Amino acid sequence: MKLRRKIYLAAGYNTISLGTGRKEFNPKKDRPGLEHYMKEAGQGTLQQIGGAEHVDESSVGNFMASRFNKQAHLGAMMPMVDAGLMYKPAYRSEGACASGGLALLAGIRSVLGESAEVVLALGVEVQNTVKAIYGADVLAGAGWYQKRKAGHAYFFPGQFSDRAGAYAQKVGEEKSRLALATWFKNAIDNARLCDTAQEYHNAHPDPLALGLSKPNGKVFTDHLNVFDCSKVSDGASAIAILSEEGLKRCGIDKKDAIEVVGLANTVADLTQDPADLTRLDNIETAIREALKSAGITKEQLATVEVHDCFTIAGVLTTEAFGFAEPGKGADFVIEGNTSRTGKIPMNTTGGLIGWGHPTGATGVHQAVTIWEQLTGRAGAAQITIHPDRPYGMTINMGGDDKTIVAIVYKRAE
Repeated sequence: MKLRRKIYLAAGYNTISLGTGRKEFNPKKDRPGLEHYMKEAGQGTLQQIGGAEHVDESSVGNFMASRFNKQAHLGAMMPMVDAGLMYKPAYRSEGACASGGLALLAGIRSVLGESAEVVLALGVEVQNTVKAIYGADVLAGAGWYQKRKAGHAYFFPGQFSDRAGAYAQKVGEEKSRLALATWFKNAIDNARLCDTAQEYHNAHPDPLALGLSKPNGKVFTDHLNVFDCSKVSDGASAIAILSEEGLKRCGIDKKDAIEVVGLANTVADLTQDPADLTRLDNIETAIREALKSAGITKEQLATVEVHDCFTIAGVLTTEAFGFAEPGKGADFVIEGNTSRTGKIPMNTTGGLIGWGHPTGATGVHQAVTIWEQLTGRAGAAQITIHPDRPYGMTINMGGDDKTIVAIVYKRAE
């Protein structure tokens, strides 16, 4: 997709990703609800752009509030975030765990179509309202629900366990397990540098040893352990999508914004199983199209936010990018290439494994992380952005490689 107008993102904000692991989390006590997270994130961005009067419309990403919170119709909740949004257009996008990315895409299209100069994009999910086994049933709606009865009790962990099992057959069990454990370790190392991350308080002395724990199919899945899975998370993220006129309206200098230079949105047939469990074909297609749209190569990327709902998804995405040949992603990760000091740092604030995975918020959170990195706002999590590699990229996935939103950014000039 070619962009006929310059599109910018700025003023990102993340709430805490709340769930097990955070010191504030207590499953026996009342916790903040949907309204709290939407208001905190929305206000966090509005305060950076001069207030709601500068916003033309709002775009909300959410997956399953209608089941987790018995609340739908989230677009109409934006005036609750700020009275200044009253009577202004607002809408919700849903594409399973890619809902946040779709909210960004919807806002980008509004600015491209010149129906808005400033869009407030917000992603939110509050999932700690039900026990994990019931939550697994809710999240199974991201897949082909006709398979639910024949599937694993923990539906999506079971789906990606099958992928991990196939990959272990391909590269060897020992190497595969070490790669997944290394991905987990990197996630924890990065999350410890980000104070809003769910694993920020993780003080275990040896995350690699945790990741190496042998999976037990009798209590969970055959090929993934609990450390291979993103946690149940509550949280929200917000960011402003702006035209050049929007930047001026909000008083934002270009150096404080990132520019969208390429994007892709691809879907695969939800009713069909993957042709090859060891490949993420849809992600591969979206990456190729997004890089083509931006007119760059993967070698020009400084950092990437990938959708590691499970560690195996992270490893397989290195191959989908072409950073590693098929079957060589395990070696690529084990060798440290995806760490914050590696060839291509991935998920510098912990990703879904480390920062957390409030499903509808994830795509927006990824964009906030890239905005922070490319504009030097990432604090302790900041990596070096080399002048010859000025681009960042986000890959937001819904379901098992079914809906993908891939966006390429660079620091605005």
